[in-house]
Amino acid sequence: MPRHSETKYRFATAFQRRLNPVMRRLPLQTVLETTGRTSGLPRRTPVGGRRVGDSFWLVSEFGERSQYVRNIEADPRVRVRLRGRWHTGTAHLLPDDDPIARLRALRSMNSVAVRAIGAGLLTVRVDLED
Repeated sequence: MPRHSETKYRFATAFQRRLNPVMRRLPLQTVLETTGRTSGLPRRTPVGGRRVGDSFWLVSEFGERSQYVRNIEADPRVRVRLRGRWHTGTAHLLPDDDPIARLRALRSMNSVAVRAIGAGLLTVRVDLED
């Protein structure tokens, strides 16, 4: 990873370590819950994205370096909290999808932040069961 991208990654992860515990407690914040690949414990990450039909779409700002993406690779069964309600589903990593185009389609402040901070973007689709 180029030096600039590595610096962005370190800054973003340090920032997220402090902000995420607060954000995931907000009742209307969208949260992705994965199973820790080593611990087996639930791991909750605030995310931005959008529900489209029976799927929830998001873009990981650091692709396969994101811990939740690594957890999805180990176990794709996830839960997503949307507007205060939990939904179960199966996550799919889509490396062939165009993440920039996907972010434009999702249109949110989170999309702007992901484009600005991200390096190695990766689209994730969660097929919701309920």
